[in-house]
Amino acid sequence: MKKVAIVILNWNGASMMRRFLPSVIEHSAEVADIVVADNASTDDSLALLRDEFPSVRTIVLDKNYGFAGGYNRALEQVGNDYYMLLNSDVEVTEGWMDTLLEFMDSHEDVAACQPKLRAEHSRAMFEYAGASGGFLDRYGYPFCRGRIFDTVEEDKGQYDDACQVLWATGAALMIRREDYWRVDGLDARFFAHNEEIDLCWRLCNLGRKIYCVPQSVVYHVGGGTLPKGNPMKTYLNFRNNLTMLYKNLPENELRHVMRVRFWLDYVAAFKSLLLDRNWGEFKAVVRGRKAFSAWRKDFEGDRRKIQASRVIDSDTMRKPYSLLWQYYIRGVRKYLFLLFLIV
Repeated sequence: MKKVAIVILNWNGASMMRRFLPSVIEHSAEVADIVVADNASTDDSLALLRDEFPSVRTIVLDKNYGFAGGYNRALEQVGNDYYMLLNSDVEVTEGWMDTLLEFMDSHEDVAACQPKLRAEHSRAMFEYAGASGGFLDRYGYPFCRGRIFDTVEEDKGQYDDACQVLWATGAALMIRREDYWRVDGLDARFFAHNEEIDLCWRLCNLGRKIYCVPQSVVYHVGGGTLPKGNPMKTYLNFRNNLTMLYKNLPENELRHVMRVRFWLDYVAAFKSLLLDRNWGEFKAVVRGRKAFSAWRKDFEGDRRKIQASRVIDSDTMRKPYSLLWQYYIRGVRKYLFLLFLIV
């Protein structure tokens, strides 16, 4: 058994695996075991793996458990010291794994890290899902070094320093096995979206660190399962983001942040309805908020546990400003400019 297991969660992704799995094997097989966990695909994924990639270990799940639940069930069967959660639509590059492994081995206080993500379709640009490491603003809006809301920057080396962040993207997330299970893994109730941010935030609350190591580079297609603008994606994002905030926010901020988010979410909903004429998005936001309210009580125990184990100053990676204000009112479009804010 090698120190690292690259685990690709697949659901009907035969075309993506045929296209990108060869790069994973070519640039990783010497240092990592490669595993595909199949979330009950109905396409020819399993036949493809059997016939074209016989060296890849396959874990077959009995139904589609989503991103979070699927990974939890698969990783219970993986005993390597490090997990690399890798999307099936990621092309890796020479040395990518060696760089991450060397960094993790030499930084024992780091629980998880990610490589730099560039867009596969526009290879000079950062990729939306993770860019060069992620943060949250005061009200729970995620952004990255290289991407704020829908504004994605060209990668000119401006974020090439290894940097402590609040969250690493689930598209290419390397994490110590002991840290993954220290916080009971991904929250399977989320199904998909925001689950990796929640996982990383829970680790930060314990004083563990998350990093981006941009000397390691991969290319990500992105949006393969639920493309941007899909109402189901909007619903999951709002429901799960609110749940993540409820679980992880410090006690002295919870009431204020959740009150502000109530108004911000309904502003977003009515913008979709009145300005964008998008009834589906409006309904998705409202459904997301209602779903959060309906199941919030199910997370009371999680919140008590997280807050009881919180260490001092562990929330410093969450930024103190409103990203909406900086982006839409002050016109800040690049992460670099956020570094000079006086708040």
